[in-house]
Amino acid sequence: MVLEYADAARLYVPLTRLDLVQKYRSAEGAKPVLNHLGSQAWGKTKARVRKAMKDMTDELVKLYAQRQAARGHVFPADTEWMKEFEDSFEYNETGDQAQAIADVKRDMESQLPMDRLLCGDVGYGKTEVAMRAAFKALSDNKQVAVLAPTTVLAFQHYETFKQRFAPFPLTVEMISRFRTPKQVKEILGRVAVVRSTF
Repeated sequence: MVLEYADAARLYVPLTRLDLVQKYRSAEGAKPVLNHLGSQAWGKTKARVRKAMKDMTDELVKLYAQRQAARGHVFPADTEWMKEFEDSFEYNETGDQAQAIADVKRDMESQLPMDRLLCGDVGYGKTEVAMRAAFKALSDNKQVAVLAPTTVLAFQHYETFKQRFAPFPLTVEMISRFRTPKQVKEILGRVAVVRSTF
């Protein structure tokens, strides 16, 4: 294998040592800066990255120590309305979905601040898990905000939440770039004063 460095310098790597070579991955279209063969630039870059990783690790350790010492809000056990809300789900939960729902509820009923990331492919029920967590929070007179990375997804979630929460005395709203400044101000004003009536 031939590795090309700056100024068209080449390094030949025997096939028996391909374990020393890794594919370069970066953002689409980004080209790496080539170092001069034999220079210390690559070593300095690796050292700088190692230090940054160590600093980030130290920050994470401190953060998690603080989180373990902190006390969060303890949500009460499920209410009858929670059961009614769950029974209105028109599909059967998958095993993973049911486990995620149970884990999230257990986290919410714990003293420790919740620290959970839910991952899954499109169509595997993450939104339902989020709606149940939101409903549990609303049942305890809390307000809930759902953040979405795109306007289209925000609108989809808005429609889904609005439909699922319709039988209950709850208000679902959306703020996006398609809302006028007046609408956004009105929504934020209502968020500041509204409490649920559970």
